[in-house]
Amino acid sequence: MADNNAGAAGGGAIYGLGVFGALVFFWQQADGFWEHVLSLFQGLFWPAFMVFQAFEALAG
Repeated sequence: MADNNAGAAGGGAIYGLGVFGALVFFWQQADGFWEHVLSLFQGLFWPAFMVFQAFEALAG
């Protein structure tokens, strides 16, 4: 029987690289202590921020 979860594992790896890249990006943009704390939150939840900003841009 074939293993059908191989595609899901590849998607998880790509998502993990995206989260890591977002953490690095937001960390580099932060200046103070609280901005670094916020950057951790933004790095973990970047897809939600991206979708929110896309909907905001579409709304005009």
